[in-house]
Amino acid sequence: MKKSRAIVVLIALVVLLAGVAFVDLKGVDGYGKGSASDIKLGLDLAGGVSITYQVVGEGTPSATDMSDTISKLQQRVWNYSTEAIVYQEGADRINIEIPGVTDANAILQELGRPGTLYFIAQTGPDGTDNYSLQTVTEADGTVGYEYMLNKPIEQLQQEGSIVLEGTDIASARAGSYVDSMQNQQIVVDLTMTDQGREKFAVATEKAYNGGVNSETIGIYYDGAFVSVPRVQAVLTDGTAQISGSRTFEEAERLASTIRIGGLSLELEELHSKVVGAQLGVEAIDTSLKAGAIGFAIVVVFMIAVYFVAGAASAVALALYVALMVLLINGFDMTLTLSGVAGIILSIGMAVDANVIIFARIREELATGKTVRSSIKIGFDKALSAIVDGNITTLIAAAVLLLLGPGTVKGFAQTLALGIVLSMFTALVVTRWIIKALYALGVQNMKWYGVGKEHKTIDFLGKRRVFFILSLVLILAGFAVMGVNKASTGDALNYSLEFKGGTAVTVNFNENRTLEQVNQEIVPLVEEIAGSGVQIQTVQDSSEVIFKTNTLTVDQRDRLDQMFMEKFGVSKDRITSETISSTISSEMKRDTVLAVTVAIVCMLIYIRIRFSDIRFGASGVAALVHDVLVVLAFYAAARVSVSNTFIACMLTIVGYSINATIVVFDRVRENMAAMTKKDDLKEVVNRSITQTLSRSIFTSLTTFIMVAVLYVLGVTSIRDFALPLMVGILCGAYSSVCLAGAMWYVLRKKFPPKETK
Repeated sequence: MKKSRAIVVLIALVVLLAGVAFVDLKGVDGYGKGSASDIKLGLDLAGGVSITYQVVGEGTPSATDMSDTISKLQQRVWNYSTEAIVYQEGADRINIEIPGVTDANAILQELGRPGTLYFIAQTGPDGTDNYSLQTVTEADGTVGYEYMLNKPIEQLQQEGSIVLEGTDIASARAGSYVDSMQNQQIVVDLTMTDQGREKFAVATEKAYNGGVNSETIGIYYDGAFVSVPRVQAVLTDGTAQISGSRTFEEAERLASTIRIGGLSLELEELHSKVVGAQLGVEAIDTSLKAGAIGFAIVVVFMIAVYFVAGAASAVALALYVALMVLLINGFDMTLTLSGVAGIILSIGMAVDANVIIFARIREELATGKTVRSSIKIGFDKALSAIVDGNITTLIAAAVLLLLGPGTVKGFAQTLALGIVLSMFTALVVTRWIIKALYALGVQNMKWYGVGKEHKTIDFLGKRRVFFILSLVLILAGFAVMGVNKASTGDALNYSLEFKGGTAVTVNFNENRTLEQVNQEIVPLVEEIAGSGVQIQTVQDSSEVIFKTNTLTVDQRDRLDQMFMEKFGVSKDRITSETISSTISSEMKRDTVLAVTVAIVCMLIYIRIRFSDIRFGASGVAALVHDVLVVLAFYAAARVSVSNTFIACMLTIVGYSINATIVVFDRVRENMAAMTKKDDLKEVVNRSITQTLSRSIFTSLTTFIMVAVLYVLGVTSIRDFALPLMVGILCGAYSSVCLAGAMWYVLRKKFPPKETK
C-alpha cells in the first residue's frame, strides 16, 4: 500500500467512525431519529402498553381454552415485537404486554377486540336479507353507520345459516400475487382446520352451484358486517383467498380481524395502561456506564499487550460498536437484556478474532519473517479459525431466529448482526489499519511483538484428572438439584416467568419513581413475599404493580396490612390476582427444539469442515459440559432462573463452541504437517499450548465486560451476569482441558480407516 493510499484509508475510516458516532448520538434530524436513544427497548428496559382482557360469558373457562387463546394471542402480538408477552391473570383474564409503544388506543385499534367471528350463508340480492345499515353512536358522541345483522346469532344457528366459525380458521395472512394480466392483486389467504375444511367445502359448493338464488357467504365480527367475498369455485382443500382489498394495509386489517375472531374464547377489554420499565432507568444508565468502562479496559488491555496491532483493533472495535448501534436501530430491533447478552457475546468474538490474528502475526515474526510478510500470513492463517468459529455460531443464531420463540429471537437477532459485523471489522477494518500504518512507516517488529516459543504443556497427560473433576461438578449439580427439589419442590430457583405468581396492584396516595419504589418499598415486600419481586409503574398514575412468587392468603393479608400501615393506602386500593408464567410450555418446547436443531447443524458443519465427526462430537460434548456446570451453579447459588436464563445458556453455548473451534483448527493444521515419527498426543498438546494465550486473553476480555456489568448493575442484571461469568470461565476450561482430550480419546478408541 502506498503512503497516499494509506492516508486516504485512515482518513476515510476516521470520517466513517465520526459520522456513524454522530448519528448514534444525535440522529439524522433535529429530533434524534436514528440515534441510540431512538432504539426500541423491551418491557424490561423501557416499558410499554399493558392490556387486560376479560372472558365474556358465565362460568369459568377451561384451562384448555385459556391456554389455546393465550397461544393464539401470543402469535398475534409478536407482529408488534418479538418481546411481547401474554399471560393469564386470575381464572378468566388475559394480560398482554407490548414493549416500545405508548399509545394504548392505537394498539387496541390495530389489535382488534377479541370477539366472535362467523361466516354466514346469505340469500337475496347480495345476501341483504341478513343485514341492514344501522346508525352507530361512537364513544366520543360522533354518529356513524355500520352494517349489522338483522337476526340474533342464536336464530341463525337454529336456521343453519352459520356455515363456519372463527375457530374453524387455522390462519389468515395478507399477501399478494401477480395475475395473468401482470397486475398485482392484494389478497387475504385463509387456511382452515380439518373440521373447517369439511364445512367450507359444503358451503362453497352450495354457494357456487346455487343458480339464480345462490347463497353468498358473509363474514361478521361481533354482529358487524366485515366482508361478503364472492364464491368463485368449490373449495375442498381447506384453503381460500379473499381478493378485493385496495391496499395491503386493508388486507392486513381484514386478516387481523379474522385471526382475532378465531380465538377459543370471546374476550372484552377490561382496561389498558402504559407501564414503566421493569428494570428502570437506573438499569439502562448503569448498563451503559458498565459497557463504556468495560470497553475502555479492553481497549487499554489490547494496546498494552499487542502494541500497534492493539491500537488498530481498538479503532476497529469502536467502529464495530458504533455500527452495531446504528444497525440495531436501522433493522428496527427491540433491545432487551437478552439482546444485550447477544451483543456481549459478539463483542467477545470480535476481540477474539483480533487476538487470533495478532497471535499468528507474532508467531510468523518469531520464525524470522519480515513484518510485512508476517502481517499477510498472519491474517491468512487466522482466517479459517475465525470463519469456522463465527459461521458455527451464526448457524446457531439462524436456527434460533427461525425456530425459537420471541424472547430467543431477540437474542438471535443481535447475535447474528454482531457476528457479521465482528468478522467485517476484524478481517477488513483491522487489516486496512495495520497495512496503512505499516505503509506510513510503522515497520519495526518491536511495535508488533515477537512470539516466544513456549514449552509444550502436557494437557492430555492430566486428562483423567480433568474428566473426573468435570464429572464431580456435574454430578454434584444434579445432587444439589435433587436436594432443592425435595426441600422446596423445585430443582432450581424458578422466577415468575417460569412459575407464575401473584400480581399485587397498589394505588398509592402519591406518585413514586421506579427507583424510589425499589429503594423504599421493595425491601418491605421481599420480607413478606421473598426475593425476586418485579415491579412496574403505571404512566400518569400512582399505581404500582408488584409481581411476586405465589402468595398464600396469610401473605396477602400481611402485604395489605403493610401497605396500609406504612404508606396509608386504603384496603380498596389494593388488589391481588394470581398470574400464570410468561414463558409458556410452547415457548419452552420451541426453545429446546431450536437449540437441539442448532447443535445438530453445528455438528454437521464441523463434520464437513474438519472431515472428522470426532471433532464435532467432542465440541458438542464440551458445550454440553459447560451448560451442565453452569446449571449446577444456578442450583447451588440459588440464582434466579428468569427470562434471561435462556439467553445466558445460549450465550455460553455460542462462546464455548467458538473457543473449541480455535483449538481444533490448530490441531487440524498441525496434523497436516505431521510425519510418521510425530506422536498424536504431542501434536494435540502442542496445538493447545499454541492457542493458550488466545484462550486466556479472549476469556479475560469478555470476562471483564461482564464483570463490570455485574459490579455496577442492578439485582436483575447481576442475576444475569454472575452465571455468565461462570460460563465464560467454564468455556475457557473446557476448550483447553477437555475438548482436545476428548477428541484424542475418540480418535484412539475409533481410529480412522487406513487408505491404501
